[in-house]
This record gives sequence, structure tokens and C-alpha cells, in this order.
Amino acid sequence: MRYFNTAGVCYKDKHYMIDSSERLRGVKRLIDMEQYFVIHAPRQSGKTTYLNELTDQINAEGKYYALYCSAETGQEVNDAEKGIPALVRTLKKYVSRSTLPLKDEFAKNPDYEDFTNILNIVITDYCVMLDKPLVMFFDEADALGEDTLISFLRQLRSGYNDRGKIKFVHSLALVGMRNIKDYKWKVRPESESRHTSSPFNIVTKVFNIKNFTIEQISELYGQHTADTGQIFEEEAIEYIAQQTQGQPWLVNAIANEVIQELLDWDYSKPVTKALAEQAVHNIILRRDTHIDQLIEKLKETPVKNVVEPLLLGKLIDVFTEDFKYTNDLGIVRDNNGIVEFANPIYNEVMTRELNANLQYNLNKNAQLDMPNFYKDGLIDMDCLMAKFQQFWRENSGIWEGMISYKEAAPHLILMAFLQRVINGGGDIIREYAADTGRTDLYIRYKDHIYPIELKIRRDTKSLRKGLDQLSEYMDTLGCKEGTLVLFDQRKSMSWSQKIYQKKYKQPNGGMITVIGA
Repeated sequence: MRYFNTAGVCYKDKHYMIDSSERLRGVKRLIDMEQYFVIHAPRQSGKTTYLNELTDQINAEGKYYALYCSAETGQEVNDAEKGIPALVRTLKKYVSRSTLPLKDEFAKNPDYEDFTNILNIVITDYCVMLDKPLVMFFDEADALGEDTLISFLRQLRSGYNDRGKIKFVHSLALVGMRNIKDYKWKVRPESESRHTSSPFNIVTKVFNIKNFTIEQISELYGQHTADTGQIFEEEAIEYIAQQTQGQPWLVNAIANEVIQELLDWDYSKPVTKALAEQAVHNIILRRDTHIDQLIEKLKETPVKNVVEPLLLGKLIDVFTEDFKYTNDLGIVRDNNGIVEFANPIYNEVMTRELNANLQYNLNKNAQLDMPNFYKDGLIDMDCLMAKFQQFWRENSGIWEGMISYKEAAPHLILMAFLQRVINGGGDIIREYAADTGRTDLYIRYKDHIYPIELKIRRDTKSLRKGLDQLSEYMDTLGCKEGTLVLFDQRKSMSWSQKIYQKKYKQPNGGMITVIGA
């Protein structure tokens, strides 16, 4: 029985999967042209599955020999004297497990002390013995430590340049999370003399494995329907596509959560949007390995340099190494010139993690229970925000100290407060987009929507701009009432001047309540 795989490589006889060649076209043409190229994508995007499929296909066709190898064993081994021999031993292991001929001849008597040449030598010697050209796929290439990576690339380049004189790898792919031109990001500036040839010049083409399209998601789920008769309703598929933006691990994880956990393998029941929503909620709270790996990255300075301004709606330069790195991790994306989280699930996961300590402490406060903020069966926003103003005035200094993303602290504290109050009674939908100067969110309670905009106030123009922006956001959501929270950062202002509530009638008939904080 096939299932939706969320751990490791996918196999057609065991797992539902999309043909990898549909997500990456033109690779075989480059192989025929004897090219060296790069394939990159975030973790859990299907890279290794693709490489294993392609390796099997090439070997079955008989024109070339193909070998897959993961370079992960050399991860963070900066010393090439140790890293290169370790890589050769790993390569030898992969050859021994492959279907290639003359396996015992590969690296038979290597001179590991000659670490600056050994990789080139063992590969060259093996290629000379083979009766067909060799194609190699080096997975996790960008995980190699600095000096090991430099030596690795130099030895590949040396073999590449000598191919007219002696046999070497016919075609080769470096595979990882990053484009090879961005490998320099992890190499110390002093690592190379300007008089030395660059090891980064052996690649002619770069491929990026794209996320699933909604059509591919439908095809994937359709395989399960064909096997079991269980239907994924169209509304559920559209919701999953929107929440995941086609991220393969998430697409599979949501299906697994619904089928195995929520429906307990009962194929007679359809997969509905409501079930998909519950699955998303469960995945966010459970923090599986895939989610945890991303959360760990929030501690890294390059990621913080991108995520913090994103939370605040600030302009983000997409040409910086920090953005490229965070984008390659799959945390953010450039959506037609607008930087945003890669998908709504990551959006929620990242925000919850950044205010997790606040949330934990707030959960002990019984005064913040949701029943205190009802009015006629709906949320009393004036009462709710007045309580926040009191909380902010009494605790902001202490609570800001608990947050590593200092500049975004006001936003994170408010969102933790709202999450505590609304917990279990509704949803908070956060919408971040760089270069807007604001953070938009709304509370969804029952069938009612409460738009809220968060803005840092540094001058007299902030209020007018915030009103205009929120009015536009309210139009988008189809709401007549909204709340603008202005966090006043002007040092000259006292608490009595900062804390206020004031209502502003809008030209379109809407009403905005401004909350000073």
C-alpha cells in the first residue's frame, strides 16, 4: 500500500509521488553536452528523490554510467586534509553499493596524504577503466566545510580542464540548497589569492527545483484516490495549495495528517477543507523535524537580518547575501518584487516561535481568558485593546527583554497577547510583506473578521499613512471597522501621551479605531 512520504527518499512502488522530470527539464540534454551544472532547492523539496530516479534512469538506458553520492559526511569539516580523504571514503562506499562495474577497483590503494590531488586521481583512474562515460551527482555539495569545499571544487575543475587529454567525469551535478555562485558566502575572503584561478567557474547551468503547482498537487492526491477511492474535495486542494504554496513536504504532511490521524485510515470519508485546516493547525503546533530545522535557522544572523525587517514591513534588499541565503533555505521568497514568507504555514510557525516565551508566560494569566472580551456574542475590540494598552504600559520593558528580535518586539508582544486571548476561540491571520512599512493581520472569530494594522510611530506622518493603509486593507477584506495600533517610539512622549483610543471616520464610510501604545 502506497502512502504520502514525509521522511527521506520517495520510491514509486511505496509512495505517492510526482515524476521528478516534470519539475526539472533539460538536465539530460546537458549531460549529453558533457556539462557540469548545479541543482539547488530548499530541504525536503525532492532533490534526493530526483537524483536517485535520474541515476536509475541513466543506468537503465545504458549510454552512460551514473553514480549518486552524498557529500554530507564532509559537512563542517573545514580542514581539507581531513575533509577530502573523508569524502573519498564516502565516494568509495557509494561506488561499492552501486550497480557500476569494477567497484573493487575504485580508490583501491589511495594515497590519503596527497589530499590536494587524491579526489581527482581516484576519479580519473576509475573513469579510465570504465567502458562508458561516467555521470556523477554530488548531493549536499554546499554542506562541505570551507577549505574542504575549495579543495573539492579545485580538484573537480582540474579534472574538467584536462578532459581533452585524459578521461574524467563526463557530466557532473553539484546539488544542494545553494547556487554555486553563492558558495562564496561561506568561504573566508582570505581563503583565496586573487592570483589563483577561481574554483567556482566550472558550471554552465543552474537549475532550481520548483514547488508543486496546484495541478501537480491534484495529480499527487489523485494517485491516492485511484488506489483507495478516497476523494480530496476541490476546496481542500485549493486550501492546501494556498497554505503550502506547493512545498512538497507540507503537501505530503497535510495529507498524512488527515488520512492517518484525523480519519484513522477511513477511506470512505472525503478529505474536506475543514479537515485540511485542522491538519495545518496540528502540524504548526507539533513542530515536526522539517519545521524544527527551519526554526533553528531563526537564530542565525543572516536569517534575522531578513526576517526581522519582514515582520516590520521594511524594505529588504534582495541582492544581499543574507536574503539569498534565507531564500535558499526556503524561509522567504521574492513574490514578484515583494518579499514575504515562503508560505502561510511558515509565516505562522516563525511568528509563534519568536514569541514562544511570551506565549508561555501569558498562558498563566487567567485575566486574559477570552470570555472577558465578549459583547453580544462577538469580540469587543475596544475592551480587548484597552486591556492590551494596560498590559503594554505595565510590562513592555520586561517583555521586550525576552525577545531576541528587539526591533520587532512590539509587534511580537501584541501578537502573543492576541494569540493568548483568542486561543481556541478563533484564528489570527498574519500577513507580512516587505516595503509596506506595516504589518497587517486580522482576527477571524465565528464568521466575523477584525482587521488590525501594526505600525511604529516615529513622526507625525505615521498616523495619516497608517489610516490610509488600514482603510485600503479593510476594503480588501470587505470590512467597515478596523483597528490601527501605533507603537510610539518617540522618546519625548510620556505614557499618558502615548496611551489613547480615538476613532476616525473614513471617506468610504468605514471606522478606524486608533490605539496608542
